[in-house]
Amino acid sequence: MTAVLDRAAATRHRPTTFALKQTMAATGMVFVLFVVVHMLGNLKVYGGAASLDGYATWLREVGYPLIPKKGVLWALRVTLAVSLVAHVAASVTLWLRGRTARGRHRRRSMPRATAWTARTMLPGGVVILVFILVHLLDLTIGALVAPEGYAHAGPDGVIPAHANLVASFSRPWMAAFYSLTMVVIGVHVWHGWRTLLQDWGATGRRFRVAWATVGALLALAVVAGNAAIPVLVLAGVIA
Repeated sequence: MTAVLDRAAATRHRPTTFALKQTMAATGMVFVLFVVVHMLGNLKVYGGAASLDGYATWLREVGYPLIPKKGVLWALRVTLAVSLVAHVAASVTLWLRGRTARGRHRRRSMPRATAWTARTMLPGGVVILVFILVHLLDLTIGALVAPEGYAHAGPDGVIPAHANLVASFSRPWMAAFYSLTMVVIGVHVWHGWRTLLQDWGATGRRFRVAWATVGALLALAVVAGNAAIPVLVLAGVIA
């Protein structure tokens, strides 16, 4: 009888909580990989205009002529878009289920730092969604919030990514918004990375400590590598 009740409880919601958590874990890994690779690409800015412009142009031509130009780039964009929708849908559904089950009571067994980061995940996710929209309009589409004189690819196909980036981050409000959002993303990555093991059922203490350390280093690298760029633009170091 107990087994029947347990199965009924487990299948009461569709998709199941287990499936939602696995969705968040899988899509979370996609995002961690993306932000780390994107940060490494952003470091091309330290090599000057030719370095960053060449990287931006290469992204649109990688695999050509075997693959049409922008083919790989659009495949990445579609993957990220699908992952984003799945991640947001799963996280909101889990939050609503948890809120309903918990009622007015708060969970008090988590360490203080863990509890704080857990509570920032939903509002932090909203900030990240706003940032994605602004960032796309600013440096990818070049509309609404883009810097004055934003330039698309020239006749030679070269993307003036360096000039667009410097023009954007020369505006203090955009530089501050970008840098502060990197901190939010860092907290999101750190907490999400730590909870992956819980979702996957890993229990080894040493492995969990090592995993958490790697996650903290990745989060710090993303914050330091990306947030430093607008600061250095404002300081005139990157121009």
